[in-house]
Formats: sequence, C-alpha cells, structure tokens
Amino acid sequence: MENVIIIGTGCAGYTAAIYTARAQLNPLMLTGTQPGGQLSTTTEVENFPGHPEGIMGPDLMMKMQAQAEKFGARMAWSNVDSIQRRDDGSFAVIAGEETFEAKTVIIATGAAPRHLGLPDEKSLIGHGLTSCATCDGAFYRNVPVCVIGGGDSACEEAVFLTRFASKVYLVHRRDTLRASKIMAERTLANPKIVPVWNSTVSAYLTDEKGEMRAVTLTNLLDGATSEVAVSCVFVAIGHVPNSGFLDGLVDKDENGYILQQPGRTATKTPGLFAAGDVADHFYRQAITAAGQGCAAALEAERYLSEHA
Repeated sequence: MENVIIIGTGCAGYTAAIYTARAQLNPLMLTGTQPGGQLSTTTEVENFPGHPEGIMGPDLMMKMQAQAEKFGARMAWSNVDSIQRRDDGSFAVIAGEETFEAKTVIIATGAAPRHLGLPDEKSLIGHGLTSCATCDGAFYRNVPVCVIGGGDSACEEAVFLTRFASKVYLVHRRDTLRASKIMAERTLANPKIVPVWNSTVSAYLTDEKGEMRAVTLTNLLDGATSEVAVSCVFVAIGHVPNSGFLDGLVDKDENGYILQQPGRTATKTPGLFAAGDVADHFYRQAITAAGQGCAAALEAERYLSEHA
C-alpha cells in the first residue's frame, strides 16, 4: 500500500514528487505514455524561473526527475487505465495487468493540445509548430507566423504574437470569429493581424533543416489553395485534458477539465487530488503547474496525517 501515487510526470507531477518525497512519503510515480509531459516535446524554455539563459524542455524535465529521485521518489513506466476507490478509502490504480494500491492519489496527467492531424505533425512540434504563444512567441521576432482558430484563445494568441512577429495570419474555418465581441474587435483592429476566412491549413511546408517555412491554405468554399510563408504555426483549437479514466471519481467541466475544490487541489473524492493542466484551462504554464503540484503534495500530506 503506497502512501501516495502520482499519475503523470510533467511539472505538476515532478513537483508533487519532490515535496512528498522530502516529507518521507516515498511516492510512486506512474509515468504514462509521455514521460516529462508537454515540455519533453519543446525546445528552449526561457520563462521558467532559475534559468536565465534558458533551458531545453527535455533537460528541465530530466533535472526535475533527478531531483525527485534524489529524495526517494520511484518511477514505474505504466499507463493508467482506471482508478477505483475501495470501501476503506484507499485506491486501486489499474494499469494494464498491474494494480497499484495507494492511500492518496495525485492526478497530474496534463492536457494534450488539439492538432489538425496532418502528416508529420508530431515531428514538427518544437520546430515551427506549437500551441503556446506565451511559451514560444519570443522566438519568432520580425517574421510572419500564423494562428489557427477563431475563439478567444486564438485571438489572445494572435494579439500576443503581434509583440514579436512581423505579421500574424489568423486562419479560421468560418467567416466570423467565435471569440467574444470585445476580443474579436480588438483582434481585427490590430494592423499586424491578417484574418484568413473560410480556410484551413491543409499542409505544413518545411525547409531543408526540417523547420517550418510555409503553410498551404485551402479555401473551404471553392477549394482553392495558396501558399503562405510563415516561420511558425500556433494551433489554438483547444486542449483535451487527460481525464477520461476518472469517470465517477471527479466532477469535470464541459471540456473535461477536473473541477477542484475552491482554492484547493482536492477533488470531490477524499484523498484524490488534481494538479496542473488536467485541471487548469486558464493558465496552462509550466510554473503554474509546478505550483499546483506543490499544493497537491501538501494537501496529500495533511490528508494522510489526519487519516493515519
């Protein structure tokens, strides 16, 4: 019977592991299919405190893992299928043919950005394809970029990118934005933003180094195609929280994000906590995920003390 099982190994999971390990709780981490989370697929990270020269995403994740293991956190390369809460309040965490038992569980499984499903899309992540303007916008100064989407998030990304890019193409499948009126007006009033209506990106085009150089746009009304030179594509068509295995144990919003108790990381199930992007659709930053991982660890520690 484990004191704490942490599901997920991004910033939230590793931070939770560091705190629970230092509290002598001997946590077990279940890595899932993408050890290190989204940062393991990015290149340079410039906005994580303590790294003034920047750090590569995979390097940051490896350092976090080493720090967690230094204090006694253990790793199991398992992908969780479901969780059951037993009558005594403990949890059975089922991963394939294995079943792990725990007194508390911290869910830190993150959220996966939606993509278009185009060929070679995954290989372009970090090489001109991203889902986070806050993370990567500063790398694309004085060059054209494009944003895919038409909601508030897409508009916010586009407006933010005008601080750096020479031009921002906003590609949307409709002829009007889905964003709120004030956000849509602000976006369309920006001289650096060029809306591309009734269109979709149908292909990514790369240079000899495998970096993004252009996109092929397809008009959804007449089928006409055109090539537009861009150095990066920011996909802003939403995220999918990795919470599907938790049905019944947690409440979720309409998009699948876990609902936490106000001001806490606790869920509706005692002993079950959620941290990071699986519960946060607003900030979605590495540092805020780490902060929630810390909070979940402290709450789990206190829960164990009260239920010893």
